[in-house]
Amino acid sequence: MDLHCHSGPSPMPRHLTHVEAARMAAEAGMRAVVVKCHYHDTAFDVHAMEPALARIKTSVFGGVALNSPVGGVNPHAADLSLKMGGRIIWFPTISSAAHLDHASSNEGLRRHFQSRGVLASNEVDILGSDGELLPEVHTIIDLVKESGAALSTGHLAPDRALVLVEAAAAAGLDRLIVSHPNFVPKADPQQVVELTKLGATIEHEIGMYDNDRRFPLGDLLKWIDLVGPDHTSLASDLGQAGNPLPVDAYRRVLPRLLDSGIRERDLRTMTAVNPARLISLDD
Repeated sequence: MDLHCHSGPSPMPRHLTHVEAARMAAEAGMRAVVVKCHYHDTAFDVHAMEPALARIKTSVFGGVALNSPVGGVNPHAADLSLKMGGRIIWFPTISSAAHLDHASSNEGLRRHFQSRGVLASNEVDILGSDGELLPEVHTIIDLVKESGAALSTGHLAPDRALVLVEAAAAAGLDRLIVSHPNFVPKADPQQVVELTKLGATIEHEIGMYDNDRRFPLGDLLKWIDLVGPDHTSLASDLGQAGNPLPVDAYRRVLPRLLDSGIRERDLRTMTAVNPARLISLDD
């Protein structure tokens, strides 16, 4: 399964549509794909494409990222997505302070996230002026728990991610995703270990290790070794124009992991078992 596919439509240039992503995933024998956009709720995309997707064996799900275009930490946006079949609620990605800080020093990245001249994202925080979690955060956690969906910390900085995961764990939610901790959030290993102790699954994006595009494969092996396959999930984070196709990256990176000593059963845990649990699909 690929729980982090950036197919289109999107304001940002995309290499393929959700239907094309599903078709390629089906040809590769993949069970499910979750499509993600930083700007809108992809659960509605999935419904709009139902006639075409119905002919494809691979299941496709959507979700919503709680950035400024959907009102930020907005329980109504989360509830609507979940009621429409969304399987992941991402807390702020491009609207997080960590992301905005990261983009501010990279003009190309800033332009990438403002394609078509869309307004720059406003910062969205999960804490109020008193330093406590906003009441809306607790409401969203409860909605996610009741729905059987997963909650992702998005691009929140490690301190914010920790507060969010602590609150979710205290509420009994254990379908928790922390994506690419070494990119944008820039969490250190100890912070990642602390998050897994609270029940979070660390999602690493194979697109960043495909041909060592952003990080060498050895870094991924170290992260897997740090928390173990049971706390690790692999996804593509691909679909952007100019980047490799998601399925092609899987075909290149997974054999390299096996050649590097990752056991086949552990690879299956990270690519099938853990993703299925996170979005409540029986494996």
